[in-house]
Amino acid sequence: MNPLASSMFILSLAIGTTITLSSHHWLLAWIGLEINTLALIPIMTKTPHPRAVEAATKYFLTQATASALVLFAALINAWQTGEWALPLLSSPASIPLSIAIMMKLGLAPLHFWMPEVLQGISLSTGLILSTWQKIAPMALLIQISESASLELMIIIGLTSALIGGWGGINQTQLRKIMAYSSIGHLGWMVMILKFSPQLTTFNFLLYVLMTAAMFLSLINMNATKMLDISTAWAKTPVLTPIIMLTLLSLAGLPPLTGFSPKLLITIELVKQNATPLAALIMLISLLALFFYLRLTYISALTLPPNNANSTTLWYIPLKANFAVATLNSTALLLFPLTPTLLLML
Repeated sequence: MNPLASSMFILSLAIGTTITLSSHHWLLAWIGLEINTLALIPIMTKTPHPRAVEAATKYFLTQATASALVLFAALINAWQTGEWALPLLSSPASIPLSIAIMMKLGLAPLHFWMPEVLQGISLSTGLILSTWQKIAPMALLIQISESASLELMIIIGLTSALIGGWGGINQTQLRKIMAYSSIGHLGWMVMILKFSPQLTTFNFLLYVLMTAAMFLSLINMNATKMLDISTAWAKTPVLTPIIMLTLLSLAGLPPLTGFSPKLLITIELVKQNATPLAALIMLISLLALFFYLRLTYISALTLPPNNANSTTLWYIPLKANFAVATLNSTALLLFPLTPTLLLML
C-alpha cells in the first residue's frame, strides 16, 4: 500500500476513536464509530487476496448493521428523553444499544464474524482489529453501564466466556485462537461491568497490552499456524519461551499480569453476593485454559524433528524489536503494580 494512503487510514482510525472517546452526544459517537469502520476496510484489503476481500465484506456488513442499530436506538432514546447525552438512556433504548455495541465488540452470541474476519486478514491488521478497534465501543459500553440491563450483561458475559473457551479448543490457526481468546476476555469484562466499571476498564487495558504483545511476537516470528510456533525454537530461541509465558499470562495464571483481573473480578463477584456466578465463570474459563496450555506445550515443551542443518538457524541475525520486548515485559511482570494501576484508574 502507498505510504501516504496507509498513513491517512491510520490517522483516520485515530481520529474516529478520538471523536467517540471525547463525545457526549450520540450522533458524534456514531460518526466516530463509522470513521473507524471505514478506515479499517482499506487496511484489510491492502493485500488483494480473495480471503481479505471476503473478510472486509463480512466486517463491513456486520459493523454497518450494528451502527444502524446504534443510530436507531439513539434516535428512540432522544425521542423519549429529549436528550442526546450518552448517560441519559431510557429503558427501552438501553437494551438495543447494548446489543449493538456488543455486536461491534464481537461478544457471543453475536461473535460469528470475529474469527472469520480475523482469519482472513494479516497479523498486523489483526492486531489493530483486536486492540484499537475495540477501544471506542468499550468506552461507550462503560459509559452506558449504569443504564444497561444486569441480566443481559450476565447472560452475554457467561455466553462469551463459554464460546471463547469452547470455540478455541478445536483450532489450529493462531489468528482464530486469538479471536476466541478475545471473545473470552470480553466476556469477563462484561460480566463485571454493572458491578464495577473500574475493574472492566482495568481488565480491558491489560487485555489490550497482552494481546498486542502476543500479536507483535507472532508478527516477529511470521507465525500463523501451530506448526509455525512448534518449529520456531531454532529460529528465535529467546522469543519462544517468552511467547509461552505470554500465553500463560493470557490464560490468567499467577504470578503473571493476566492473573490480576481474573482475581479481582472473582473477589468483586463474591463481595456482591454472586458467589455461584464467580464459580461458574471460573469453571467456564478452564476451557480456555486448555487451549492456552496446549499452545504452551506445542511452542516450548516439544522439539520437532530437525535435520542437521537446522543448527545454522541459530546464527541468523534477527533485528531487535523494542516494541516486542517492552510489551512482552509488561504483559508478564505487571502483576505487582496492580494496586497502583487501580488507584490511577
